[in-house]
Amino acid sequence: MALHITGDDAADALLTDNPLALLVGMLLDQQIPMETAFTGPLKIAQRTGAADARAIAGMDPEKFLDAFKTTPAVHRFPGSMATRVQTLCQTIVDDWDGDAAAIWTQGDPDGAEVRKRLEALPGFGEQKAKIFLALLGKQYGFTGAGWREAAGDYGDEGSFRSVADIVSPESLTKVREHKKAMKAAAKAAKA
Repeated sequence: MALHITGDDAADALLTDNPLALLVGMLLDQQIPMETAFTGPLKIAQRTGAADARAIAGMDPEKFLDAFKTTPAVHRFPGSMATRVQTLCQTIVDDWDGDAAAIWTQGDPDGAEVRKRLEALPGFGEQKAKIFLALLGKQYGFTGAGWREAAGDYGDEGSFRSVADIVSPESLTKVREHKKAMKAAAKAAKA
């Protein structure tokens, strides 16, 4: 299993090999392009030397923020997102003994339980939890019972709705087209 989300081999390798990096990428995936969000964990690791929850949670917040602000910035809102990443990492330390993968592996959980665990994380609402659960099921080898149902429409096979469906440049284009169509439909509904 190898993820192909960003188009950057090093960033994709980190996402594939490091469950925390994948969670952080998902956390960062708001108000910036998906590829930028999911290359964020590599930028963090390169700038801080940290790629695990304990190290990130324990970093001086000002130094961590400086790493976020370094050009190119990790996120367009470096202050709030740096804080969110450290808060997420502290929660993983406190609740999951620093092991991000435990969220979907500890106790052999089903899809509904993993979604519930994801929704309990700071920065993860219902939609983000569904998308991440779909990513786990479609590309990361999670096979918990009922994961597709718990992921909602994002779990549909053959769909191009989210990062869970990106496996190539072509699928990225299809996901972008879907998102653009959804935004246009939402805008038209408001008008």
